[in-house]
Amino acid sequence: MLLDLIPRKKPDIGTLQRNRDIPGLVRALSYRDPDIQSDAVHALGEIGPEAVALLVSALRKRDRNLRLGAIGALAQIGDPSAVPALAGMMLDPVSEVRWQAAIALSSMNSKDAIPPLIHGLEDTDKYVRYGSAISLARIGYQPSDETGWAWYHAAMQDWERLKGSGTAALAPLATLCQDTDSSVRVRAVQILGDIGDRSSGPAIVRMLADPDRNVRWEAALASRKCGVPPLILPRGLYQRPRIQKNPLIAGFLNFLLPGLGYGYLGKWWGIMIFQIDITVTVWTFKEMGETNTYGLLFPVYFLLAIHAWYLAKNMPEEPA
Repeated sequence: MLLDLIPRKKPDIGTLQRNRDIPGLVRALSYRDPDIQSDAVHALGEIGPEAVALLVSALRKRDRNLRLGAIGALAQIGDPSAVPALAGMMLDPVSEVRWQAAIALSSMNSKDAIPPLIHGLEDTDKYVRYGSAISLARIGYQPSDETGWAWYHAAMQDWERLKGSGTAALAPLATLCQDTDSSVRVRAVQILGDIGDRSSGPAIVRMLADPDRNVRWEAALASRKCGVPPLILPRGLYQRPRIQKNPLIAGFLNFLLPGLGYGYLGKWWGIMIFQIDITVTVWTFKEMGETNTYGLLFPVYFLLAIHAWYLAKNMPEEPA
């Protein structure tokens, strides 16, 4: 944000606390110095429930630092009236905010914190899932069935217990397969293979299109255990992301600065052509003048552009 570039006066947290200046302390939560923010959090925590209303309002601000600080202060205060607002933060687009909200909910001393934390076990971010799991444990929550325990084990990444959950683990593992961390996706696919349930077949085939090659290979290995016909595997793998050089970009670069188009295609001799072009252009300018130079070199540039376009068009696709 542009406002972050503007120097701000360092807030005096001690004075603000003595004056019980809650708005000033809330503003200090957005200060980029972590020590200042931490001091403001503790000061608001000592002020107590009187600060809750303003902190809840701060949760609606766009400033991520402010939201994180406000959640921290609410956790310090521990007022159960903040549970609905913190539950709303479990849907925040920023994963760190959701993680902090999950941890803060365990400080509210309220059973109303349990439903949003259970939902947090299904989050696509592993840190949010973990924060939700440890908060549920801190509250004393115990899942009532095997499926609930499977979600808990998945959030804790307790792979052995998750595998022991059998078919109850299939839904949590499907969520783990969508994690942004490829190592989590790899392990989830392996566990699906170890469980070997045929209903996992479609999920395994989808993982063959994963951006990570290790995930794709584990999906191929797991497919046999889950009863996926080998004939289907190539079609699943065909959907994987591919890297292919753009012929238009290659041609444009070679026309604009001969040799760069070849460099874009990974041809080592592109830099040599670039250097030769610079030398020839300078010499021709001196000997023949600007008009004649462009008249002479334009057809050459055009042919080089066509050649780079042709090379790119015929390059094989590379798997991501």
